[in-house]
Amino acid sequence: MPKTSTDLVRHALNGPTMGTRWSAIVFTEATCAVAALRDALQSAVDEVDGLMSTWNPESALMRFNAAPADIWLPLPDPLLEVLDYGLDVGRQSGGAFDIGLGDAVSAWGFGAQDADTARIKSLIQTHRQPAHAVLEIDRARGLARKSGPLQIDLSGIAKGYGVDRLARVAQQAGLNHGLFAIDGELVALGQRPDGGDWAVAVEKPDYGVRSPHSILELRNTAVATSGDYRHWVDVNGRRLSHTMDPRRGAPLLEGPASVTVLAPNCMAADAWATAFMVLGEVRSKPLAKTLGFEVLFLERDASQVA
Repeated sequence: MPKTSTDLVRHALNGPTMGTRWSAIVFTEATCAVAALRDALQSAVDEVDGLMSTWNPESALMRFNAAPADIWLPLPDPLLEVLDYGLDVGRQSGGAFDIGLGDAVSAWGFGAQDADTARIKSLIQTHRQPAHAVLEIDRARGLARKSGPLQIDLSGIAKGYGVDRLARVAQQAGLNHGLFAIDGELVALGQRPDGGDWAVAVEKPDYGVRSPHSILELRNTAVATSGDYRHWVDVNGRRLSHTMDPRRGAPLLEGPASVTVLAPNCMAADAWATAFMVLGEVRSKPLAKTLGFEVLFLERDASQVA
């Protein structure tokens, strides 16, 4: 006889990761070892953070950033998987998504260091090659090589991958239903025990207030939102979003207030939400249709622009 919602216990689990917190809502039998499950979820995101952090100079990513060019170097497969997919999104988006903007992210003060005006001016004047033109990945041999200067930043994709890892750990523990999240990146696995879909809010793109714009009902779907209203710098009285324009190596000047993407996995939703922010609604919609993604664009009227 199948379990009903009254047979199961709801657990809201969470912990620190990537400068924020992960969360998981799961329903289990009363005998489930919940503490062990939470530890396994924490270990999964700890591994992602340890491999891909730009705040930790000893992470696998930062060691690769510091390594010389033209040398094949071994990298852990999870990092290679994310790099490989990031390069693929870069190619498909015509460079709108670029994992090779670590120097720009740092110079503008969105990384571990304060903004540096001299570096900003230098980078804006520098001709940039997209990461997919400079970085080679050999998954079969577990190797990567850069052919020129490249500072990788995975902030537009790593959280989505981390959420996928949370969902994968739950499935390995025999749980095929749950809601997993890191910030605005979520995976809705299966359904709620009562048979309903998982309700997920899309925020209004307001700078100072957190409130829902709409509610999505999801099952077996990932969703990610990229927007201009949570992380920014003020330059001459103008808010500049953390979303980088790869063409300029500087914050995006014109774009939607937010983009929400529904995709089969959260790594894809996360990366493409950033790509569609850069491309804008008109150029994004045909590409989203080709990829089979559902996308919601929210625009800000002139009275809301700071």
